[in-house]
Amino acid sequence: GSYIVDKAFMTNAPPKMIVLHPLPRVDEISTDFDSDPRAAYFRQMENGMFVRMALLALVCGKT
Repeated sequence: GSYIVDKAFMTNAPPKMIVLHPLPRVDEISTDFDSDPRAAYFRQMENGMFVRMALLALVCGKT
């Protein structure tokens, strides 16, 4: 089954529920949902970048 997360899909979701996604997205998350505070995938993407930078520094001995 396919689904699309958009504002209409999230109307019945709990207010504290967040949506994560590894990105890049294709059609599974509508861009109209990007401004919703529960859309946490951009924060996830940014935090993932810093984690990868730290791991790379650790592996390369640059701690």
